[in-house]
Amino acid sequence: MPRQVAQVFRPEKWSENRATVASTQPAQLIARGLGRSYGDAAMGDGVVLQTRLDRFISFEPQTGILECEAGTPLADVLDVFVPRGFFPPATPGTKYVTLGGAIAADVHGKNHHRDGSIAEFVESFELLIADGQTLHCSREQNTEAFWATLGGMGLTGVILSCRLRLRSVDSAYIAVDYQRAANLDEALALFAHDDEKFQYSVAWIDCVASGAAMGRSVLMRGNHATVAQLPTKLQQQPLLISPKRKKSVPFNFPSFTLSPLTVRLFNNRYYKRSRIGQHIIDYDSFFYPLDSVRQWNRIYGKRGFFQYQAVFPAGGARACLMELLGKLSASGRASFLAVLKTMGKSSGGMLSFPMPGQTLALDIPNSGAQTIEFLRELDQIVLRFGGRVYLAKDAAMKPETFRAMYPRLSEFEQARAKLDPNRRFESALSRRLEIGSAK
Repeated sequence: MPRQVAQVFRPEKWSENRATVASTQPAQLIARGLGRSYGDAAMGDGVVLQTRLDRFISFEPQTGILECEAGTPLADVLDVFVPRGFFPPATPGTKYVTLGGAIAADVHGKNHHRDGSIAEFVESFELLIADGQTLHCSREQNTEAFWATLGGMGLTGVILSCRLRLRSVDSAYIAVDYQRAANLDEALALFAHDDEKFQYSVAWIDCVASGAAMGRSVLMRGNHATVAQLPTKLQQQPLLISPKRKKSVPFNFPSFTLSPLTVRLFNNRYYKRSRIGQHIIDYDSFFYPLDSVRQWNRIYGKRGFFQYQAVFPAGGARACLMELLGKLSASGRASFLAVLKTMGKSSGGMLSFPMPGQTLALDIPNSGAQTIEFLRELDQIVLRFGGRVYLAKDAAMKPETFRAMYPRLSEFEQARAKLDPNRRFESALSRRLEIGSAK
């Protein structure tokens, strides 16, 4: 996994952020939130840690617009505003991300097929650029900087604060419909047939199944529950959920626990014993199941794992998925945390990941250089079908592959050159992918 020695700064206020950017040492900086990117996007010679800049500034109940500093964790937004009847409009699979990081990655969630990415709900943000200026960026002001920053992985400057439109909800619970799909064709047919009925849609997919069972899945699709849908005992306080006692993985698992055999047994048990029908569950259990287990990454042992996520257009989704799943199964690489979703429209972000089609996310145990080569082989399959890899999770892609996958890259590079002509903001990812270096 990527590692780097860095000089770390932790500003307490905006003026300290400006002082850090104005300094000449180190020559290059990158902002960092809570460090939930799986790759090297928030690594560099100088790291500006934003976690102390986490204050709420204002809230408008009539519109649901929250203004806060960019270091505010999504977990804080949930804790404060769900009991008031408001929910984040787009959320990734962990609540331990900052809003600035969410904007920089233009994160998407289980509702992308209907609502799009977080870009659809960002009203504006304040961006500190390399010359020390602060730009107010929105769809009407500094528009180019706005769309370069959404999905721009921190390469345009430091996001200081943002205005985000929250969603009004009646309860803290989700009415979820669980269905099993015997194979990939059945899963895709279920998605296509009635995904629009559900605000949120996702499937766990068995990546080691083969033959007629290849791609068998458990679909989990739901909507925010109304008070009337809740069991009687929950209707008195519909916006509150009971605190959970978190479990913890106490040590790194030995490598043999993730053998193809053990993962096959786990997946078979999970598929056969998964619940079916409609169930009411709290938002925490539906959106953030892994957050309930501290240091869950230790399951993958001392060497860790790579998360790999790609999206591919709907027309070739089945063929691409079959080829990816076949290659993964044949390789003997075990992935028991695999997710399949339908994606909706692209945002205006120049380097944003989502596009209409299907997306597959995999956890792949790290076995050294051969794993990097395997990920690059997956890249070529995705590229052949017109897809792309998610920058927030990438740690292996080659520059030429990246350029072929992201058709608006030259537009982004031109916008970035105006904002940061001397490339003050640089990360390990941008160096690896040679962003801005092409003539």
